[in-house]
Amino acid sequence: MTEVVAALIWDNDKFMICQRPAEKARGLLWEFVGGKVEPGETKEEALMRECREELGVAISVGGVFTEVEHRYPDICVHLTLFNAKIAEGVPRKLEHNDIRWIRREEIPLYDFCPADVEILQKLKNYRSI
Repeated sequence: MTEVVAALIWDNDKFMICQRPAEKARGLLWEFVGGKVEPGETKEEALMRECREELGVAISVGGVFTEVEHRYPDICVHLTLFNAKIAEGVPRKLEHNDIRWIRREEIPLYDFCPADVEILQKLKNYRSI
């Protein structure tokens, strides 16, 4: 089981989604920014590192929004999604194909990674931002 973290970054009523590079596994699908937890890192440290590497921003990590487990053909992940805010910087596409800020009602317009399906259902029903 691979530990993975991701950030649910809000900007008022919109949240950030990122499109995976075409050449990577699950290429061009949408996801929340994040990645694998490296040995010796806490989940929060991993998330801050990933946001620096992938978006060029510093974030403040809040509480856990949800956790899911998903088995892909090539990897089995335990994904922890944290609420987060951008503390410093403007998001840049350092690793992703695209970045978007969307509202919850726009979720059906995007093809997300399968591990995010359960998260997105919870997000659609989430009432307080």
